[in-house]
Amino acid sequence: MIRTVFHFFSLINLAVGLRRFGAIRSLASIELVPDWAPKFLRLCTFFVPRKKDIPDDDGERLAAALAGMGPAYIKLGQTLATRPDLVGRALAEGLTTLQDRLPAFGFDKVEATIKRELEGEISEFFSEFEETPVAAASIAQVHKAKLKDGTQVAVKVLRPDVEKRFTRDLALFEWLAELANKHIREARRLRLIEVVAKIKETSLKEMDLRLEASAAAELEQNMEGEAGYRVPSINWDLTARRVLTLEWVSGVRLNDKETLIKAGHDLTELGHRIVQIFLKQAMRDGYFHADLHQGNLLVEEDGTIVAIDFGIMGRLSKNDRRFLAEILFGFISRDYKRVAEVHFDAGYVPYGQSVEEFAQAMRVIADPIMDLPVEKISAGKLLAQLFATTERFSMRTQPQLLLLQRSMVMAEGLALHLNPQTNMWEISRPVIEAWMYDNLSPEIRLADAIVQIPRALERLPMKLDQLLNKELDGQEHTYTQPQKSGLPPFAFGLVIGAIIMKILIL
Repeated sequence: MIRTVFHFFSLINLAVGLRRFGAIRSLASIELVPDWAPKFLRLCTFFVPRKKDIPDDDGERLAAALAGMGPAYIKLGQTLATRPDLVGRALAEGLTTLQDRLPAFGFDKVEATIKRELEGEISEFFSEFEETPVAAASIAQVHKAKLKDGTQVAVKVLRPDVEKRFTRDLALFEWLAELANKHIREARRLRLIEVVAKIKETSLKEMDLRLEASAAAELEQNMEGEAGYRVPSINWDLTARRVLTLEWVSGVRLNDKETLIKAGHDLTELGHRIVQIFLKQAMRDGYFHADLHQGNLLVEEDGTIVAIDFGIMGRLSKNDRRFLAEILFGFISRDYKRVAEVHFDAGYVPYGQSVEEFAQAMRVIADPIMDLPVEKISAGKLLAQLFATTERFSMRTQPQLLLLQRSMVMAEGLALHLNPQTNMWEISRPVIEAWMYDNLSPEIRLADAIVQIPRALERLPMKLDQLLNKELDGQEHTYTQPQKSGLPPFAFGLVIGAIIMKILIL
């Protein structure tokens, strides 16, 4: 009862924030929101005046309202921007304008955090430290500094008490998701509880700057040798949970087209490189930079693109990468039946649905887009419509693919910003075809299968034992280690693999 009362008042505070920006009306376009809810919230907040000069677009109003309510609401808006199936395409597009900016916190708190985390005064580690931050966002702010040896660095410091604010606001989101999951059938299919859990997981990771440092290091290792792209190096000695120190990068932000042109950079080539590097990260490595807004990519004097801010990263399994490659290639070649079959093979469409009807639904999505002039074909919007077409076929949402779709829209937006005539398909096709050849050709699949044989055989006795134990319905039992055969399973698997290879060669 106390929990309900507490969350009710938190909900009223949320309504007040929405009312200030005229954003309560945006809730009416969300199918999961009951018809009476916007009217009730207006009634509860009738005394709240609206701000002046609010946007006309409902999605942009909602973005402005969430930006003014604090860190957790900003993260909620960023997540909803990836969920057109949840909030509708119009609201999702409006939420992409959400800016993660907050007023800076005082330098005295910066000093206190560094002293506590690095166990020493600022002067012990830095010869210079600028008090005014160069950027301030919902989780942290960044200061420019210089080490004792003269090396320039960027120092990221977590906001004071940011964890408490997130915990308080996320508790409201969890409560609302639980209510919806209990009373609205559609909410269960859309996995609202998992959505909030994903926001919580992502936010908690962002609030441990050691994890961001680790993400940067992993991305740097994956992209080693990639021409024209790099990741700033991490200073691990001056990095802790609430402080991150990394190489200072001097460059032009991608949103400054005029400066890029004056510096002699080829904008079209930069746009192509951004898209192809993103696809290589997502498809080749299964680990990609998932916060590709214009402020997080800098261009150095020699044209090298440098990524910064690694708080939001995406990870894809090999099956998800295969799914992505095959559906994109299927759309490029207009093989909609293959696109449908991949969905069924991946288990994204429940058993009992029709492959032919799903293929027809894919055609409805793609044909109007594919018949446009090449410069108007948007791969990101195509994926957005694809993932939004879920209700008819009872598909459960795949959160990892929605983060991918959001990142692809951002990468495509960067390329179009640099050159409005960018052809996303033309840029993507070489990367997709190369990945498919390297991973999905018959020879590679055979080699993968042979490698998996010893592992599968090694696990077979345990799997059989587990199966037999399940059959002992209600009976108590203890697990006993299976007896080893005369020939070790790994060696046996190698023998089987060699026999298969010999047969194929002959």
